[in-house]
Amino acid sequence: MPVSSTEAAEASKLLENIFRGVNIALVNEMKLLFDRMGIDIWEVINASATKPFGFMPFYPGPGLGGHCIPIDPFYLTWKAREYDFSTRFIELAGEINTQMPYYVVQKTVDALNERAKSIKEAKVLVLGAAYKKDVDDIRESPAVKIITLLEEKGANVEYHDPYISVIEGMRKYPGLVKHSVELSREVLKEQDCVLVITEHSCFDFSFILEESNLIIDTRNVYAGVKAENVVKA
Repeated sequence: MPVSSTEAAEASKLLENIFRGVNIALVNEMKLLFDRMGIDIWEVINASATKPFGFMPFYPGPGLGGHCIPIDPFYLTWKAREYDFSTRFIELAGEINTQMPYYVVQKTVDALNERAKSIKEAKVLVLGAAYKKDVDDIRESPAVKIITLLEEKGANVEYHDPYISVIEGMRKYPGLVKHSVELSREVLKEQDCVLVITEHSCFDFSFILEESNLIIDTRNVYAGVKAENVVKA
């Protein structure tokens, strides 16, 4: 798509990233509110998406990942200061999106507590380390932040991801080294909690549901499933 300058081309890329980041932040904020109100955000989005014009569905999640949306808009925030301009939408969206891993961890703590389990010494298996499904990219993945937060609370955390065999050498987590464990019946059974972060297509979620004591579902992979061991986050 030809444009008049490299500046316009880069601005186009930034606008697309910011558009997504702001709308993801909006739906994440609605999720936080509707969770307190006892309303299913996924049902609300699906209902709104039936409107044939004027609405584009965005979906909540455990946080943003990749190199684009979590990072690139803030280059523009920095550049805007040279022009005495404050990019309030970008900064507010960033604040909301960066809080999502903390929300997921708190939902995990609460779910364990309701089952008379402490997060301290709890065995937690994180499913999916990549920042989105069916890719091998871990850059800025919320899974790594969630693993770190859980370990800070004393949990024993492992992860499984067929695309990410090892987590190490990350800019924000230089001391973190973990290897993907096997996703077996035995591994699932011994976990106090299984936390679905990335919904890879290769995951057998029926098998995971059957073999897990408790599942925290951040991706709505168990939509419509009535199960006592599933908590939406």
